[in-house]
Amino acid sequence: MPQGDIGLIGLAVMGQNLALNISDHGFSVAVYNRTTSKTEAFLKGSAADSSIIATTSLTELVNALKPPRKILLMVKAGEAVDALLEQLTPLLSPGDIVIDGGNSHYQDTTRRCSQFAEQGLCFVGCGISGGEEGARHGPALMPGGHSNAWPELQPIFEAIAARVKGEPCCRWMGEGGAGHYVKMVHNGIEYGDMQLIAEAYQLMHDGLGLSATELQTIFQDWNRGPLDSYLIEITGKILGVMDKDGQALLDKILDAAGQKGTGNWTVASALELGVPLTLIAEAVFARALSSRHQERQVAAQQLGASGKRLEAAEHEVIAAVHDALYAAKIISYAQGFMLLRAAAETFGWDLNYRDIALTWRGGCIIRSAFLDDIARAYDQQPELTNLLLNEFFSDALSRSETHWRQTISLGSHHAIPLPAMAAGLAFFDGYRCPRLPANLLQAQRDFFGAHQYERLDSPRGTFFHSDWNDQP
Repeated sequence: MPQGDIGLIGLAVMGQNLALNISDHGFSVAVYNRTTSKTEAFLKGSAADSSIIATTSLTELVNALKPPRKILLMVKAGEAVDALLEQLTPLLSPGDIVIDGGNSHYQDTTRRCSQFAEQGLCFVGCGISGGEEGARHGPALMPGGHSNAWPELQPIFEAIAARVKGEPCCRWMGEGGAGHYVKMVHNGIEYGDMQLIAEAYQLMHDGLGLSATELQTIFQDWNRGPLDSYLIEITGKILGVMDKDGQALLDKILDAAGQKGTGNWTVASALELGVPLTLIAEAVFARALSSRHQERQVAAQQLGASGKRLEAAEHEVIAAVHDALYAAKIISYAQGFMLLRAAAETFGWDLNYRDIALTWRGGCIIRSAFLDDIARAYDQQPELTNLLLNEFFSDALSRSETHWRQTISLGSHHAIPLPAMAAGLAFFDGYRCPRLPANLLQAQRDFFGAHQYERLDSPRGTFFHSDWNDQP
């Protein structure tokens, strides 16, 4: 008789840790890996004392599961998922559920949902955040796809998810690719958060000449206030790690950042949907610029190296940078939720923004106390069009604005780049500007391309064209 409550395919570290997490919560897990030796090593190693069921083929895995079968894929996104589904689908029965737990593109998930539905099967794309540690002890889970699958998955997913104030960091996101889209935006916000923290670090490290130990104390202190978050916490820990010679390990790491593509996807989607995701875009571009390491060394010699010491009181700069970081963080999240709202309208998803904020409070990389404030804002105003229009956030920006401008000015005056912080401030100024210079852009477009323009003294949707050369 089949014994497995859920199957799992793919025993890299994330897959192994999720299998152990599921097993620890009283569910029977059957596992399969294409390389049988990896399955054997897992069962002899970290899973030795568990009740995890080892299988050596997809057929054996499917036969080991109770109906409706639930199978979680933890394989590399892209063609590998389609290749696996091609082998797996013929073995399934109507009502069976396949969950893609990788970082798949949301459009691939939407396509697979449609293909599965045609065969009477359920497909779910589940964003999983928290890395290896989260997978083992409680990730943030963002499932979306065929809604009939959720009642079957909910007991397992809520059991293994991280918990904050007793609530699981797991909510059903919506139809089609909604789950993977929400995870994609999470990763875009993560790019923004990380870049903002890096800019704050550089301004204090290069501008004030503070040591790693001094900066560690600052970040630890910040983590006890409104900036309380996982990324601020680990930054403090990183700053305290010393190399064998007693010097800060961070100072010896090459300044060329990598990326796996989800930040690019987020920015590309924003461009497609016409959402001004400026801060997150700058964070992605900052990584791209950092990767041109050798080219930057040549430029520093030829153009003069950037970065000069600040001529300002240390405590005043630290206070200003704190507030600038907090204000820019608000902008980053506001832009992320703008993108989610645009996607919901475009793709017909019924996204619950409060639930998304609650899901991100624990387990995931961007977890922070700040997300409680976002959840509260959407609880108060479910139809809120932008977080900046909520009183809590508008007041926070008002209190931080002077320090934010001072920080950007310091960076500019001393040639210390602050691309994300500055982009956030420019967005803030543009968003609340009642009249932007787009009137000139429209006139230019009409001049060279007859693209027409609207007038302030006519109803929206009424367009005009002028012969700009026909003037005395």
